[in-house]
Amino acid sequence: MDTPDHSRGFEARPAKVLKSHSATVKIIAIAVLVLLLLIPSSMISSLISEREYRKESVVQEISAKWGGDQSLIAPYITVPYTITSVTSEGKEVRSTALLYWLPEALDIQATLTPEIRYRSIFEAVLYQATLDVSGHFVLPALKALEINAEQVAWDKAELVIGVSDLTGIRSAVELEFAEQTYEVSPGMRSNNITDTGMHARFAVSMELLTMPFRFRVDLNGSRNLQVVPLGKTTTLDMQANWPTPSFDGAFLPVSHNIDKDAFSAQWSMLHYTRNYPQVWSQKSYQVRDSASGVSLIIPADPYQKATRLSKYALMLIVFTFAAFFFSEILNRKRVHPIQYLLVGLAVVLFYALLIALSEHIDFDLAYGIAAVCVTAMISLYARYSIGSRTFALTLGGILTSLYLYMYIVLQLQDYALLMGSIGLFLILALTMYITRHVDWYNLKVDADTQTEA
Repeated sequence: MDTPDHSRGFEARPAKVLKSHSATVKIIAIAVLVLLLLIPSSMISSLISEREYRKESVVQEISAKWGGDQSLIAPYITVPYTITSVTSEGKEVRSTALLYWLPEALDIQATLTPEIRYRSIFEAVLYQATLDVSGHFVLPALKALEINAEQVAWDKAELVIGVSDLTGIRSAVELEFAEQTYEVSPGMRSNNITDTGMHARFAVSMELLTMPFRFRVDLNGSRNLQVVPLGKTTTLDMQANWPTPSFDGAFLPVSHNIDKDAFSAQWSMLHYTRNYPQVWSQKSYQVRDSASGVSLIIPADPYQKATRLSKYALMLIVFTFAAFFFSEILNRKRVHPIQYLLVGLAVVLFYALLIALSEHIDFDLAYGIAAVCVTAMISLYARYSIGSRTFALTLGGILTSLYLYMYIVLQLQDYALLMGSIGLFLILALTMYITRHVDWYNLKVDADTQTEA
């Protein structure tokens, strides 16, 4: 009887072989997990939107009591006149219409004093604005409108100062017009141009060729201030102690200066560039379409940055899973789908942790803390669940590189597409280089060191 040779038991056992169909099944399983993780990713996006909506609600609540986005549509004159028509029966019928009359020249000097108000963890940008408005009117040419001057009730003219949110008026408005001072009252006879505003009634003197005006408006507002260029020539000079303005509207300033503490900007606008005349009647024009001004923005809005980052969630999950998969191949370690799922959830948790921290501390610091925590958690999990220090260090290095890459892309907003394309190209090239010797039809996993979850 032959005695067994026990020395053979110490020989290295042959490596188990994962056939091509096993690798395919693993890849399909990973793809299914990626699709499943899109569900919590979309929930994170909804959470960011909900928090941003909550912030906007708080800002609107503060603005409703202080003064909202403000638009100055002023000044213009409305004058009633009589229209006489003849019916088919030969009877004369008289009706009243309004003549709308815009200034020949308009100059506005606007000074804003912004401040940030807080409610709970949310902040709102408010401002106090002083607008010094001056210019002059000239008698309108009525022949082009086929209006007889005798039909116009010049003694019932009304000068209108349109303000979008009257809640923000801080002091009484005194109007100097044609060398006289008038009391300004709320409301006006027509809302054809603006829905809210003030008016002063006066009688037009046909002896005056030029009628100068001057008034001052002190306003409370939130974030945005715009001016409608009603003058045949309109100049706007605006300044504020705010370092991050956004010039918007129909026209950009012809010149501006922005430094770390304040900005100043100047507009010069002609009536040729807008879609309404200086004088009209019985028509309606959207004069607000020509408004121009500034928005006082907070550049470090965490919700906007988090929204941009959430668009990279799928890429981060895919690259993390790819790192696990290739480390599984190169280090000959088996990783169970449940382990992939846990790691994927940790990647998704990064975004929730980021938005929660950024509501209380600086966004960049919140990003660093969230990235370090998630990277450390995944790396330690890989170290003790897979049992390979090399695997954990490799994975930690890959995650660190990915988070650094996303942070750089986030900072370079204008070059995000370029940086993203170059980054994806380099990652793909590196992946192809690392796996250039992998035999995908004969994937070996060391049976002595494999870990089954």
